[in-house]
Amino acid sequence: MDQVLGQVLRNAVWERLDMLTDLANRADAQSLVSVARSELPRLTEAWRAMLKMHEPDERGDCPTCSTRWHRCKAPCSVWQVAHEHLVAGGLAPQQAPAARGLQGRRTSPVPAQSRPVPAASPAETTGRHALVNPRRAVTA
Repeated sequence: MDQVLGQVLRNAVWERLDMLTDLANRADAQSLVSVARSELPRLTEAWRAMLKMHEPDERGDCPTCSTRWHRCKAPCSVWQVAHEHLVAGGLAPQQAPAARGLQGRRTSPVPAQSRPVPAASPAETTGRHALVNPRRAVTA
């Protein structure tokens, strides 16, 4: 049941991101301003919440990415991706989507039932990167 719910949540997020990408690529200027005003605050808060969960602890480890047997030193991959896309992305040369590992991604909304189901990563099967981490509640 958790795998089914997880897949439904992941599909919903991918579809939302696809829809926003489609809007950014096709919408007129007035629609873009409207979408930016409503979506940019939501996206920045999502990034903040996710990054807060990956803040290094007193030992310099990421508490979310670390396990009992393997410590993950900061900056973890989440912080590296955030920096790449939010800070360095404007300065770095643009790569083709296939070069960034997005070979299977579409740029328009696709119904969940027709979307390919990727193989579960170790993080997905262990729940280390669950949407809600009960040990670390995010407060607004």
